[in-house]
Amino acid sequence: MWEKREDTEKTNPVQHEQSSPRLKFNTNPAFHTALRKRVDDYFLRTGQPRRDNWQIYLKAAVLLSCFFLSYIVLVFLAANLWQGLIAAVLLAVSMTGIGFNIMHDGGHRGFSERQWVNRLAAVTLDLIGASSYVWHWKHAIFHHNYVNITGHDPDVDLGMFARFTPHQKRLWFHRWQHLYVWVLYAFLVMKFHLYSDFHHVIYGRIHTHPIPRPKGGNLLVFIGGKALFFTLAFFLPLFYHPVQVVAFYYLVVVLIMGIPLSVVFQLPHCTGRSDFPLPDEVSHEMKNPWAVHQAEVTLDYDRHSRIKTWFFGGLNFHLEHHLFPSICHINYPAMSKVVEETCREFGVKYAEHRTFRAGLAEHYRWLRELGRPAQLP
Repeated sequence: MWEKREDTEKTNPVQHEQSSPRLKFNTNPAFHTALRKRVDDYFLRTGQPRRDNWQIYLKAAVLLSCFFLSYIVLVFLAANLWQGLIAAVLLAVSMTGIGFNIMHDGGHRGFSERQWVNRLAAVTLDLIGASSYVWHWKHAIFHHNYVNITGHDPDVDLGMFARFTPHQKRLWFHRWQHLYVWVLYAFLVMKFHLYSDFHHVIYGRIHTHPIPRPKGGNLLVFIGGKALFFTLAFFLPLFYHPVQVVAFYYLVVVLIMGIPLSVVFQLPHCTGRSDFPLPDEVSHEMKNPWAVHQAEVTLDYDRHSRIKTWFFGGLNFHLEHHLFPSICHINYPAMSKVVEETCREFGVKYAEHRTFRAGLAEHYRWLRELGRPAQLP
């Protein structure tokens, strides 16, 4: 499943065919080489495993158990509205946790040393309704390699609906994007379920990038995953409940999931404290090396909250994740000290939102600022 690619811990981003000119990064390796060595030394010194940490298996068991139990209660046992709502909320929380923790590590090959385990973890995304194949290209390839680069990173492009970077065209209704974008976030999961995965596979394109259409095992997982999800979400419940009840609880679940799944990935990148660099127009080369670029455009947030670290799958340690995506997120809190010290030594930016709430406020202010009309001299 998926194409074989080089690990972004060890090299510059993967090169691929795309409609725009091929983008390159400055090749100065000093910072990245020193950082990799120090992280390697940390694992040698402590004896901690990079993957297959017992904590990730325990977490996976808890989240999957919560998913199946809440689903059984919602579909087969709930006898009134309040029981149904409680089960729906728990189902939404467990599905969100599966996305943050199990599939995310598996999709980045950070869950286990064994690739079949990583693939099994990754396809839990298909279980909860989105395509692990599309996610691999959209997130693991395009977003991670070209984060915050306008025209290359699909995660900072909502088309005409919002303006996330200063290099995107402002439309008149963006004046209110800081208010309405939360509604778009809420519908993100429904978009994956019902539209965008199919659109990307049919047209063989994500944003400005072409992708290979799935074949063989990838196609089987795509079709089988969608069939399984639609069976669990709609067909099976319709045997026991009226269509309006099934639609109501589907909306409850996906709307609860949408905002946290959006915000957790936006706070590290889409604020006034992140950079939005562009490549040179002639050479198509970025000013900074790849690892330095990651630090310039990515912020951590709420690093001291064990609860958020547990539930978010370490994504509050977002710079550590972007620099070492194939290391299990269980290790990120300890690795952050090494990353921060190395950044300070090399004069590379290391920034964070002290709290989740502070990051949320900065994201709100950034959306409001980008939506305002340009100031006349």
